[in-house]
Amino acid sequence: MLVELAPGVTVDDSDLAVSFIASSGPGGQNVNKVATAAQLRFDMAASTALSGAAKTRLAAIAGSKLSKDGVIVITARRFRSQEQNRADAYARLAEMILAARIKPVFRVKTKPSFGERQRRLESKSQRAKTKQTRGRVDQD
Repeated sequence: MLVELAPGVTVDDSDLAVSFIASSGPGGQNVNKVATAAQLRFDMAASTALSGAAKTRLAAIAGSKLSKDGVIVITARRFRSQEQNRADAYARLAEMILAARIKPVFRVKTKPSFGERQRRLESKSQRAKTKQTRGRVDQD
């Protein structure tokens, strides 16, 4: 079954696993009773939702969130409720996947034209002349 994380981002639910852990921070007695922080695990290595190049870019984007076995672990503990933290984790994963889908633009190296080189050299010589005239003025 497919899960839509965001518009245009669908992932197979077998690649996702959500668990709840105890959260730190404010919350009063609720912190002691309810595990509200959501820990989302996305099995990137086994996922068929991304191409090979996109998986490489996603691995670079994930950084330290990527485990050695190809699982991205996102921990969301910004909110006090499980549902909001789960939605936050899904949104963060969707944002990473969308960023990984964008193929970087290949930059074609070009040389400056003859006119551009001439203008640069002319401005350099003009600047040198301006600085040469800034000597001491004789009081004679």
